[in-house]
Amino acid sequence: MTTKPKARKFRIKRNAPALGSAAAASARDDESQDAPAPPARPQAQAKPNPPAQDGEVASAKQVQSENSIDAIRQEGLTGRQLRMARRVAQKHGLAPTSDFDAVRLLRAKGIDPFQRSNMLELVVPQAGAEQHEGGAPDAFANLPATTGGAGAARNQLPQTVPVKPQQLPSTELSPAERRSQEIQNIQRDIARRRRKKMGLLLVRLAFFVILPTFIAGYYFYNIATPMYATKSEFLIIQNEGSGGAGPLGGLLPTQFATNADSIAVQGFLQSKDAMLRLDRDVGFKSHFTQDWIDPIQRLSDAPTNEEAYKTYKKNVKIGYDPTEGMIRMEVAAADPQVSAEFSSQLIDYAEQRVNNLSAQKRDDQMRDAREGFERAEVERRAAQENLVRLQIQGSTLDPEGVIASLRTQIGQLETQIIEKEIELASLLNNARPNQSRVDGARGTLEIYKNQLALLNNKMTDVSQGENSLAELAANIQIAQADLAARDMMLQSALQQMEQSRVEASRQVRYLTVAVEPIAPEEPTYPRAFENTILAFLVFAGIYLMISLTASILREQVTS
Repeated sequence: MTTKPKARKFRIKRNAPALGSAAAASARDDESQDAPAPPARPQAQAKPNPPAQDGEVASAKQVQSENSIDAIRQEGLTGRQLRMARRVAQKHGLAPTSDFDAVRLLRAKGIDPFQRSNMLELVVPQAGAEQHEGGAPDAFANLPATTGGAGAARNQLPQTVPVKPQQLPSTELSPAERRSQEIQNIQRDIARRRRKKMGLLLVRLAFFVILPTFIAGYYFYNIATPMYATKSEFLIIQNEGSGGAGPLGGLLPTQFATNADSIAVQGFLQSKDAMLRLDRDVGFKSHFTQDWIDPIQRLSDAPTNEEAYKTYKKNVKIGYDPTEGMIRMEVAAADPQVSAEFSSQLIDYAEQRVNNLSAQKRDDQMRDAREGFERAEVERRAAQENLVRLQIQGSTLDPEGVIASLRTQIGQLETQIIEKEIELASLLNNARPNQSRVDGARGTLEIYKNQLALLNNKMTDVSQGENSLAELAANIQIAQADLAARDMMLQSALQQMEQSRVEASRQVRYLTVAVEPIAPEEPTYPRAFENTILAFLVFAGIYLMISLTASILREQVTS
């Protein structure tokens, strides 16, 4: 009785494939065109086992080989490694049924199919190697080769083999290749557009920035007429009065007090009036109309005042520093001596204008004081003439004194009359008065009374009537009071005029030149390098603003 062996994994095959032809066909199918595999050499093979029936295992060796192949399959070998293993097995004369069987057979013979030396031996062609296109034999055709472990060397003679038809690559691409090709096309398109935009940008920069800058630099370096600038500095000082302490005597540069005057002088020097005076005195227009001056800076043959004034403002620069009170002036001309002459003339004009301003201030202040003094003097004289006229009108110089004298006389007579009346009463009180004495006392009393009556009548005549002394005295008193008031007013006007004179003397302005104008020896303008850089920055800024504006408008339109 026979017991069948049990196996966890088994494989049932009806027929075993032929070792020679099947192995060679499988090797040829797996090999590439660049490394053709040599044909398998026939050798003695053991008879295959008879086919097993359904559900039976041919032998234990078959089961063991299948288990080994399953283990090799689980190792995760790549397709390239399996193909290399089959080539190595065919080189050693083995006939594997599959790639995994080739690995098993090589390991069974103690050969590592993935060793580098074994892989390099595959490049040595065997007998019957194919020729290259055009009938040329392979360069490795005559090299010796080993087979199947026999170790016998054999001469490999060149052979003539039929030329295989040329195999062209397929036009169909895989999705990965198609995606890679599309990405490359997009990248090339992006690079082409970037190069195009960069070229257009360079063209625009060259046309709008570099070319104008080059033209400006060429003008500044080769065409522009050199200009000579003469610099000068002057300030305006004020007389603060001679009563100040110190050796300066009050002559101090008070920039805050002369701020308005300095600004007025600066405005005058920058005005058309100064330009016209300069042209009238030293020929400003004729200097800038000369033929050897470049066309940009040259005036026309018959320039108008407006054209000349534009050139004047460009060539005459005046600055005022309020903290220091200094006026700085720079005058440029095509000739250094002419530049110095222009500067000197402008300083003279400024000095004349300062003197006119201070003289006007002094005249304004003194005019009011002088008019007040003259008016007070006239009024005092009129009051004095009125008093004299009143005194002459009454034929007396002192009416009050006359009236006072009459009053004194009347008072004395009244006193004497009282005394005589007392004396007469005493005489009459006697039993036998002395008649002569009584008559004498009566006569004297009568005289006193008559004299008193005369004085009273005189006093009455003086106090009454159209030309009475009382009225005349009152008019004289009014005239005297008016004269006294006019005297006081005249004195006050005199003091005010004296004070105004002192103040006017303090308002005197002096123009002091701190830096004299000296003719330069080297041209000051144009500053070629600085002006060229400035032109480049200006053109670049203009181009940048225009490009940004155009980009923003384009974005707003397309959005």
